[in-house]
Amino acid sequence: MIQKTACFLFLFCILQSAAFTQPFNKGKLDSFFVALNKHDQSMGSIAIAKNGMLVYQNAIGYSQVGNGLKTPATIGTKYRIGSISKMFTATMIFQLIDEGKLSLQTPLGNYFPQISNAGKITIGEMLGHRSGLHNFTADSLSYTTTPKSEAEMIAIFARQKPDFEPDAKAVYSNTNFVLLGYIIERLTGKTYAEELRKRITSKIGLADTYYGTKANPAKNESYSYDYAIQWTQVPEADLSIPAGAGAVVSTPADLVKFINALFAGKLISPANLERMKTMKDNYGMAMFIIPFYDKYGYGHSGEMDGFSSLLIYFPQEKVAIAYTSNGARYSTFDVVKGALSIYFNRPFTIPEFKGITLNATDLNKYIGKYSSTQIPINIAITEKNKTLYAQAAGPGTFPRAIPLEAKGADKFTYSVYDITLQFDTAKNSFSLIQGGTTNLFTKIE
Repeated sequence: MIQKTACFLFLFCILQSAAFTQPFNKGKLDSFFVALNKHDQSMGSIAIAKNGMLVYQNAIGYSQVGNGLKTPATIGTKYRIGSISKMFTATMIFQLIDEGKLSLQTPLGNYFPQISNAGKITIGEMLGHRSGLHNFTADSLSYTTTPKSEAEMIAIFARQKPDFEPDAKAVYSNTNFVLLGYIIERLTGKTYAEELRKRITSKIGLADTYYGTKANPAKNESYSYDYAIQWTQVPEADLSIPAGAGAVVSTPADLVKFINALFAGKLISPANLERMKTMKDNYGMAMFIIPFYDKYGYGHSGEMDGFSSLLIYFPQEKVAIAYTSNGARYSTFDVVKGALSIYFNRPFTIPEFKGITLNATDLNKYIGKYSSTQIPINIAITEKNKTLYAQAAGPGTFPRAIPLEAKGADKFTYSVYDITLQFDTAKNSFSLIQGGTTNLFTKIE
């Protein structure tokens, strides 16, 4: 009887395991990426892992394209991951906390007293974007392609006034994580790149993750691109500027390996992982909750130049997904949503990506300079090669003109940031719609 019961339980476990690991439709997922690639909707690379094991990888587009050169992307192509870098910075800060070298209550003033409110701002508040430090990238930056030293960046931060008192609320600020990266260097006496290698990449075997420098195609590092008729290279930011907030280069395979190790307790203590995961005003410590229908994951997104990336871990399902892109018309969030829908066997129809082509005469009626009384931004609309461009000027705007895709009925989009411009030519105006918010712009020139 005992033997039969044991056999039954063993068989039950096998059946349960088989049900839980129900295979996804790999062919459909391949077809989704074929469609993205065929219609020039995205260039990038994806990795999905289950229980720490890779179950899917793919790469589309090019790591380098233009001037007669086309270098196809591979699953080993490396991309700038932007703000996902903050997860690496926070992990190293928590390691230093585990080692007793600082605490969440340690004041910023111990390291950079020249910054406003430094004596009142804590490490914990910086990790959770509750410091009140002004987000320096919200300003129009003229120096993004020029290297900056720590001293030069600190001088910039010291001139900025706080946006609010520490711990009053949470507002995203890259300034927090540039400073946290410098604090890692102050505490260890080593560079961020050296500590990243020692504390994370060599520890868990991330061969393709490191602090970036100028992109090098010979090392299978990608450039980034916007699309207008064809892929056009985007100016390359110097990574000394985002530093601990956005200077890491990686691959999707390495990213899912990293987040699996983080949640498996291989990098920081369980207590500190819980602190990273705990949300306050919808902000964790270098981590956000990212919902997907009835599931929820933890992770971070990244945007830099023309790069766009997303990393999510679903603890209940033990599934990790990462997508890194160096050119996007179809937003990275939509790519990941589609991939997850297919992976979790949810209904999903692969888009047909039918575009609308307008000529220069069609586009002339939209050209001009527009301003808004609702937000302090001016937007210049121009046309080049039968494509409409929007160039914004003001706090938190793009440093370059972005190409808009025609959708018909005076509607244009930039899906990377879920931006829609709905024109009303009779009133010489357009509505800018993003994130559920609408702002009216009226032509002034």
